[in-house]
Amino acid sequence: MRGLLRATAALALLAVWLLPSGQASAASYSVAMKGYAFSPASLSVPAGSTVTWTNYDTAPHDVKTTSGPLSIHSPMLNKGQSWSFTFATAGSYGYVCTVHPDMTAGITVRAAPAPAPAMTSAAPREHTHTTPARTPSRTAHSAPAMTMPSASPSPTASEAAVPQTAQQAAPQVTQQPVTQTAASTGRPLDPLLVLAGLVAGVAVLCLLLVGSRTSRAQSEES
Repeated sequence: MRGLLRATAALALLAVWLLPSGQASAASYSVAMKGYAFSPASLSVPAGSTVTWTNYDTAPHDVKTTSGPLSIHSPMLNKGQSWSFTFATAGSYGYVCTVHPDMTAGITVRAAPAPAPAMTSAAPREHTHTTPARTPSRTAHSAPAMTMPSASPSPTASEAAVPQTAQQAAPQVTQQPVTQTAASTGRPLDPLLVLAGLVAGVAVLCLLLVGSRTSRAQSEES
């Protein structure tokens, strides 16, 4: 029983470890103020990352931007002190220590990738057809003032509306597969999520099996 429980716990930990890395928190980066220089002097981070500066010199240092989308100025840091800033705006930042102008460095903040546009299908244009009213025909030997109505009456409003209703319903029927196909192709399944779900299901089944055996053993002993 204990071996089965240990195997179940190991599978659950493996499922958590295999989850996509995109669900983790934003990355953090460190810059050292050491030897009267910033190390590293050039840094490239994605938007949303946090950069922490730590002073290892006996002299005080600070961080002040000289270029970039935002203006940043840290407090004066003594030896052993740190200061952090989260870069949410993409762009190139240049900064310097105001106490020691020779200490210069730069940070490039990369923009987050834009989401893919949703696939949409253009609705077909509707064409309406009007049926001209039939004029009554005149017989060859009738009097000029007398007219005979035609044998086939003009279509009523309900009969004329039938083709239009059929034409309006047809584009809706053909449009549904296109929308469903776009929705199905726009969000592919992640194999890691499928694997994690399978492992979690096996772990739950094992726990249920152990619980049922334990309860059966207790009932037999009592």
